Amino acid sequence: MNPEKPTLNRRKFLGTTAGAVAAFSILPSQVIAGLGHRPPSDKLNIAGIGVGGMGYRNLKHMDTENIVALCDVDEAYAGRNSFREWPLAARYKDFREMFDKQKNIDAVMIATPDHTHALPALMAMRQGIHVFLQKPLTHSVFESRVLTETARKYGVATQMGNQGNSGEGIRQICEWIWAGKIGEITRVDAWTNRPIWPQGLERPARDMRIPKTLDWDLFIGPAKYRPYHEVYTPWNWRGWWDFGTGALGDMACHILDPVFKALKLEYPSAVQASSTPVNTESAPNAEIVVYDFPARDNLPKVAMPPVTVSWYDGGLMPPRPDELEIGEQMGDADGGCIFHGTKGRIMCGTYAKNPTLLPTREMAHFEQPVKSIRRIANAMKGGHEQDWIRACKEMPQNRVEASSNFDYAGPLNEMVVMGVLAVRLQSLQRKLVWDGAAMRFTNISDRDQLKVLTKDRFEVINGDPRFNKDFTSLPAKQMAEDWIRHNHRQGWEQI
Repeated sequence: MNPEKPTLNRRKFLGTTAGAVAAFSILPSQVIAGLGHRPPSDKLNIAGIGVGGMGYRNLKHMDTENIVALCDVDEAYAGRNSFREWPLAARYKDFREMFDKQKNIDAVMIATPDHTHALPALMAMRQGIHVFLQKPLTHSVFESRVLTETARKYGVATQMGNQGNSGEGIRQICEWIWAGKIGEITRVDAWTNRPIWPQGLERPARDMRIPKTLDWDLFIGPAKYRPYHEVYTPWNWRGWWDFGTGALGDMACHILDPVFKALKLEYPSAVQASSTPVNTESAPNAEIVVYDFPARDNLPKVAMPPVTVSWYDGGLMPPRPDELEIGEQMGDADGGCIFHGTKGRIMCGTYAKNPTLLPTREMAHFEQPVKSIRRIANAMKGGHEQDWIRACKEMPQNRVEASSNFDYAGPLNEMVVMGVLAVRLQSLQRKLVWDGAAMRFTNISDRDQLKVLTKDRFEVINGDPRFNKDFTSLPAKQMAEDWIRHNHRQGWEQI
């Protein structure tokens, strides 16, 4: 990746410098103990934010350390596992209160819904606290840029929760491609079986009573307030635009990870999308997103020409390669990707698992290139988390960064959520040209309007079909800017 990154220009972020310095003066224990270094035998004090679902599994893989604080807006959901597992940990509902009151935190694991990823991560890094943040890294392009630059500024150890990035498969794919085993790659196809949660939904017509164990206002966080309904949480938040990023946001940080890494991608130059009906509330049930990337610097054994990366979800699949035998599975049950080179193809499953040349019989006489990338043991069973813990205990100036640290994960996530934008902007009916450094689409004018579905009803009356669809018109340029940067709810504008 190019270390020369564009500088941050968000008006409110620049205004936080004084507060950041003040917060950073309260140093975590590992800094006090030894200039940012502590022996591997010493234990970190780790806090968890969002600990009812995936966060619990992450913390279990961090249980070699001290779990000192647990924060979750839903007492019942977190009470199923994390609160029972670590009964001595301090409990909070509001991460802002946790950071304000508890000063013995060395590192934090964040596994909240997508829309509340960025703020706690930013608050932690400003206090010199190391951050493990679930994927997708953030809800918006701008938030990804902020976290990338903030991690670099404060020198903390970071890691995104795309555990396949620490696995053997992604390393093999990189080494095969960099050795020129399948030649120059100009096309990649990727797909997932997601969504496996409800999508394509309209906002519920009726509200529901908020459970006593849930702080609904804190769940909403920076999003625009809406009445409670059980369809939003837990877990189903992924399909709602205000809280999640749909199937692309959920799985592309896993499935496009080997593509981004092996092909040394940075900003796409253009993107276009098509999908089943997309509305103002919820992600579509199935979509295709096509990214165009410019040429990159050639490697010693292979060139890096322009490449097109196509994403499919919701049951849609790319064309089946002729090299596959009848009945032979593409990828695995959850998805995968195929690299199309001038001298052959590579196929892998989700998380870059089980890479193979196509046809697969070629693996019988395949000569493996020399291993050139650092290996991480048991990546999918705690190795990804433990590699971050190792990085937390090393001095910043000598640290071997975790595999998916924010300097890598930030640009990866920018690509992913920029594709989400293309889905929401598809009614413009054009390939959208992207200026990555400036974080904007260059071919949307002030006159352009989006046509977005707001209501879709179908019924049969006396044997005759009745279609009832309503659409709204939205200013395309303004909406694109809002979705790139987000306008946060009052009291949550710190990013």
